[in-house]
Amino acid sequence: MPRIIKHDRVVEDDWQVLTLAAGETPATVTLPADPVLLPLPVWLARRTEISSLYRTLGVWLDSHEGPEALVDDIDRLSIIAVNFPKFTDGRGYSIARLLRERYHFQGEIRAIGDVLQDQLFFMRRCGIDAYALRADKDIEKALAGLSVFSETYQAAVDQSEPLFLRRRTEASA
Repeated sequence: MPRIIKHDRVVEDDWQVLTLAAGETPATVTLPADPVLLPLPVWLARRTEISSLYRTLGVWLDSHEGPEALVDDIDRLSIIAVNFPKFTDGRGYSIARLLRERYHFQGEIRAIGDVLQDQLFFMRRCGIDAYALRADKDIEKALAGLSVFSETYQAAVDQSEPLFLRRRTEASA
């Protein structure tokens, strides 16, 4: 069974990521057993059917797909995964931040795709709390990537106040 980093620990992962093979469409793809992360087009095309089949619901967004497509369903989803197709594609950071800050998604946001140790700290700052590393990477070593910096200067999803305000609060206490 594959392993992921979730909430700062390495854990077994029983979710499978459904992808469309050549020639398949959202309407024709065979739906696997629960739990499964469904591509957004499959979810949108078969929402009613999927809702009746699955106990837990999970959808994954590709880097060019916006989270606004899930607004009406956000409270029904247990997990939303964000695909990072290439290490250099940063659109997933914005998607995660929008899910947390604009759409108030409280479930798991998972990074999938070309996920490397160097990205984990910054992904967490954007609201991602689970990471499916690229298969050729050492997950135990990558776990250290979450604590590479002891302090942050800017405000972000994981720290709502910038350092200068936190210092001012500490000084007045």
